[in-house]
Amino acid sequence: MIELNRMAFDDYLPKYSESRCIAISIRLIKKHAPQIKWVLSFSDGTQCGDGTIYRASGFKLIGHKKNDGIFLFNGETIHGKVLWDRGVSKTWTIPDKELESIRAKGHQIERLVGFQLKYIYLIDKSCKLTTPEIPFTEIDAIGAGMYKGEKITLQERRAT
Repeated sequence: MIELNRMAFDDYLPKYSESRCIAISIRLIKKHAPQIKWVLSFSDGTQCGDGTIYRASGFKLIGHKKNDGIFLFNGETIHGKVLWDRGVSKTWTIPDKELESIRAKGHQIERLVGFQLKYIYLIDKSCKLTTPEIPFTEIDAIGAGMYKGEKITLQERRAT
């Protein structure tokens, strides 16, 4: 298994650059690392997007979870772990009660609520999923739709 991590492209690039990059990457993995049977990736439905490119590239949605560990802290988007590392918080998972004490010290902090979605691409088609595939309609059902940092449903995107 290999994880595709932190993929981001500028809008300046030609249309379909992301899915073309994924397709080329998968071909290179097949050729040079045949022991890798599948690719795992996550989309950030808290700040960025819900995985449009993964769906377009043939990935399957296999998981989602509410993500409440990202914060807007003094104008900076930051994970709770970084706040813990800096000594601002006592834990990585900052409870609402602690947000008040952080504010009382003069900081501006707001929890950014969203979702993390988990996708898988089976390079080796003889491999079988051991977890149920989730229909893409579930993204709208749980309120996880996001495109280019804006909350929007899949249904609304199709209408435009």
